[in-house]
Amino acid sequence: MPQTLLLEVLNKAAAYLKEKGVPQARLDADLLLAQVLGAKRLDLYLQFDRPLSDVELEPFRAFIRRRGRREPLQHILGETEFRELRLKTDARALIPRSETEILVDIVIKNLPAVDRPRILDLGTGTGAIALSLAKEIPACEVTASDISSACLELTRENSAGNGLPVPELILGNLFESFSPNRLWHIVVANPPYIAEGDIARLASEVRDHDPHSALVGGEKGWELPLQVMTHSFSRLEPGGFLAMEIDPPQFPMLKEKALEQGWARVKSESDYQGFQRFLLAFL
Repeated sequence: MPQTLLLEVLNKAAAYLKEKGVPQARLDADLLLAQVLGAKRLDLYLQFDRPLSDVELEPFRAFIRRRGRREPLQHILGETEFRELRLKTDARALIPRSETEILVDIVIKNLPAVDRPRILDLGTGTGAIALSLAKEIPACEVTASDISSACLELTRENSAGNGLPVPELILGNLFESFSPNRLWHIVVANPPYIAEGDIARLASEVRDHDPHSALVGGEKGWELPLQVMTHSFSRLEPGGFLAMEIDPPQFPMLKEKALEQGWARVKSESDYQGFQRFLLAFL
């Protein structure tokens, strides 16, 4: 009986995924086979002539079928990397995007000159932002809130998985669960900002697998970012700031609204493509 060699399996899997419209089909096939074999992706290139057993092929084929149905790669692998963290990812929360790593850099770059900055991560999801800040700014005091108890449990699991203390976890919408007198030096948020009517145009990996509540910011998309900005104004210490990820076309309108509300200064920071992806509003 002819042997099934690793290179042949990868080539067939990549062709199948490409036929199904999967972006980066070969990369995904590589990563899924590496997961099955318990190897690193680069190790595969040293083993192209290795025969694969049915015990190895069966789970790999199952993975490829799932990816061909456009289930996110991160859900199949069960995890993703975000800055210095390895995060569990599943249907409970939005899969962290690499561009959101910039939001953590923005917070670190603008840290106020206080001994123990208090930071609130609104809508924490997997805990990617909150846990990154806790890891990279040991002196900070991080609170993570979310409207979903499942997201808070995922954040708790990711804290443990990365050997980090569990941050303060608060269940609630925006600031409703906090004392009205409680203030922070920084509020950071990656709120839902997609318009309701635009959901159908998203990639199926996003549209069909990320929680709808983590995507839609309202009929126009900017409603929830505007709420975050409005409510954060009275929740910051003097000299504090809001750092928020947005849809780039929303920035001019949100900046105008922010200045009307009384924010002292508003600016944008760009994502990897040069778009105005991040809004900073300073008291």
